[in-house]
Amino acid sequence: MIYISSSCVKHTKIRDSVQELATNGFQNIELSGGTEYYEDFENDLLELKGKYNLNYRCHNYFPPPKKPFVLNLASLNDETFQMSFDHLKKVVALSNRLGADKFAFHAGFFIDIKLSEIGKKLSRDNLFDEKEAVERFCNAYKIIKKQAKNVSLFIENNVFSKTNADTYDGENPFMMTNFNEYKSLKEKIDFNLLLDVAHLKVSAKTLGLNWEDEFENMIDVSSYIHISDNDGLHDLNNQLTRSSSLLSMLRQANTKNKDFTLEIYDNMDAIKKSNEILNETVS
Repeated sequence: MIYISSSCVKHTKIRDSVQELATNGFQNIELSGGTEYYEDFENDLLELKGKYNLNYRCHNYFPPPKKPFVLNLASLNDETFQMSFDHLKKVVALSNRLGADKFAFHAGFFIDIKLSEIGKKLSRDNLFDEKEAVERFCNAYKIIKKQAKNVSLFIENNVFSKTNADTYDGENPFMMTNFNEYKSLKEKIDFNLLLDVAHLKVSAKTLGLNWEDEFENMIDVSSYIHISDNDGLHDLNNQLTRSSSLLSMLRQANTKNKDFTLEIYDNMDAIKKSNEILNETVS
């Protein structure tokens, strides 16, 4: 099944984002970041779900909190950690009310990223103690998983760009950016992997790893995949094209019974074209 991320269209209210996608023929919608909090968002989503027969999934930073912050379940800052922990528990409850069967959020960070730096070049900061941060992440994940019940939890691999590698002199401030780090985390907690192939493409290049091998290893252990394209240097959320090497890699992979979400930050035509290409590739 193919979902479209609500972050593909830019509106202040989630109602307007979902409305635009639904009226353009998309019924499977992943609710993601980019909108602002307002009181009646849940009623709006339920109304639109009934009107257009929609399927929802929540992702990471949705719903937007009243007080914006950067979600980081590995934070050793107690305030950031508690806000992240509370947010994730609320999303699990919301997912149940929306009839959403899966919920994915990013692996943690070994720094607290500033709101102004999300998706951009990071400023230099002292790294958390990695062992302590991973332990905090894992302990919190186990609690959230127990409360999830009908919602399957997924953890998404992070993106590590060369720009940020240069800032941190090669040290990696992000959890789970490659296959070995996935295996290491998997030894500590039982979780499902949301594979973001665009994140992996950038991280593999930054870390000097073989992108095709990393892709093959990680898609084999994932049933839920985020799709967009980029230049291997930055997470650009580009549309899919038939000339992309990513398509041949997908054709060679086992994509049976896997779910995909398109994260294309272009126009509606680009979203529709990418959806068409992905349908042809994985069907």
